[in-house]
Amino acid sequence: MQGTAGDGAGDAGSAGPDLSLAAISNPELARQKAALRGRILAARRAMPAERRAAAGRQLRDAVLGLPELEMAGTVAAYLAVGTEPSTQGLIFALWKRGTYVLLPVLLADGDLDWASYEGPDSLVPGPRGLLEPSERRRGVMSVTSADLVIAPALAVDAAGRRLGRGGGSYDRALARVGPAVLTLALLYDGELVDEVPAGDHDQAVRGVALPSQGISRLG
Repeated sequence: MQGTAGDGAGDAGSAGPDLSLAAISNPELARQKAALRGRILAARRAMPAERRAAAGRQLRDAVLGLPELEMAGTVAAYLAVGTEPSTQGLIFALWKRGTYVLLPVLLADGDLDWASYEGPDSLVPGPRGLLEPSERRRGVMSVTSADLVIAPALAVDAAGRRLGRGGGSYDRALARVGPAVLTLALLYDGELVDEVPAGDHDQAVRGVALPSQGISRLG
């Protein structure tokens, strides 16, 4: 399954290296993150496909019931890749509702530009085997116009600390989002953990969606 830029790289079947400058300056933090990534990715690969599909439907329904969506004009989201919880049905449902959906476009420096989703036919092949929207790019700051930001994650803790894939793409994007906007990570059950190792550059999320529990506000 292909998708748009989740957090600097797709689900290639391994935890992969932490590419951030912070990882170079703090190798112990990088080691802790890599260990947790490895455990989460292994569990996701072992999950039956039908369970992943069911989780995607449950997460879709939970997000669509959010009060924030009743008045939301714009939602920033992402197309899941590999074993990530599916977002395709959610994005299509938002678009059919008339919501303006922004999807990320991975830039050469690892930052995220954004462009609008205009249905399944608006997606084209991008770098690293990903899909990206073919519409005009809106700029890295366009995420600030979103009323809800849906971010990928491998794990989140009760303080909202989020484990990504190490590229730092979503840390940069989330840093631009205003404090009143709900930033939401989509997880499988068991991925809301006791503690996520995090550095000063890591951006927290303000909520998570879990298949069995729905939406939980954090922080």
